[in-house]
Amino acid sequence: MSDPSVSDRRQEYKLLFEFIRNAFPNEGVIPLHEPRFSALDKQYVNEAIDSTFVSSVGAFVDRFERQIAEYTGAGYAVAAVNGTAALHLALVLCDVQPGDEVITQALTFVATGAAILYCRANPVMVDVDRDSLGMSADALRNWLENNARKEGGVAINQSTGAVIKACVPVHVFGHPCRVDQIRDICQEWGIKLVEDASESLGSFYKGHHTGTFGDMGVFSFNGNKVVTTGGGGVIVTNNERLAQRAKFLSTTAKQPHPYEFFHPELGYNYRLPNLNAALGCAQLEQLEEFIEAKRELAHAYRDFFNLAGMSVTFVEEPLECRSNYWLNAILTSSEQEKTALLEAALEESVQMRPVWRLLHELPMFEDCAHDGLTASIELSRRLINLPSSVVRRR
Repeated sequence: MSDPSVSDRRQEYKLLFEFIRNAFPNEGVIPLHEPRFSALDKQYVNEAIDSTFVSSVGAFVDRFERQIAEYTGAGYAVAAVNGTAALHLALVLCDVQPGDEVITQALTFVATGAAILYCRANPVMVDVDRDSLGMSADALRNWLENNARKEGGVAINQSTGAVIKACVPVHVFGHPCRVDQIRDICQEWGIKLVEDASESLGSFYKGHHTGTFGDMGVFSFNGNKVVTTGGGGVIVTNNERLAQRAKFLSTTAKQPHPYEFFHPELGYNYRLPNLNAALGCAQLEQLEEFIEAKRELAHAYRDFFNLAGMSVTFVEEPLECRSNYWLNAILTSSEQEKTALLEAALEESVQMRPVWRLLHELPMFEDCAHDGLTASIELSRRLINLPSSVVRRR
């Protein structure tokens, strides 16, 4: 705190903390994002308990999948135990094999890269757009044109000889990336597209829900998401064969039979329990109410920063998008100011968080190929998430 320009901002920070406490007046420690539950949530969970079907078979699982498909406009939805499992399964469905390469971004939660490693494939990281925080279509095209060739309808890395099997862009903090452009590039190169839409339930790009542009999309319902099942995920797709295959593999690849247990191939115990699905069904019925409240909070943050004259930039939804504003974010003027604000927030019992450590900076990804990640590195030095829970109605 030796820089006086940073020290002088303490008063600005105080005004920000006052604004946040006014938004969440009944909180002690103000969390980054916590779930909201109602009588309906308890009612549905109790119904699941009373049915005795609390594991991976039950009416609420089917209902939850139907609700997700209807809301997103996808042809099919297959629930999974969490978003990471769903992402791993989606890559398996893309036939990602050991030694294959999967293009993704470094500015994301670790699960995006971990799912690639579960397949024993190699992540390749390209840069993001500064406005959306998601994969840059220009960066993707540039990397492919400089590093790949197309051979027999398949993309091949010219230096490694590996097949580039899939691409996984991320809709960061619920803000849609330019996924239509990414889809077109992937189709041109014969690369499967799996959208990591984990954070973006309720977000639309050019009138279409995130997760529905590629071969598959994946959502998360962790406790910190807009809608939660406690822990859960889902794959959405318009491909019936992929949906059937996802359901089969996620239920340990068990062949249907009245009483025999036969598994013709290796499967995964990835199905969502009925108890969790019951909570999810109730939460989905409140989704638009949650989105409305979160967008109101985002607009209030935006107006506050515009009027306060602070040396930060509020991250707004990109053009032609409706974002769920899962986590509100700001860009500070410098890395030093980011640290100063985080330390001040800690003292005030207001939970703020820096963006995740970039994937290529983590030990298990340090040898992965990337394109320099200029924008990603610059953004990571200045990004902070603000408290973003659904504001309770007063």
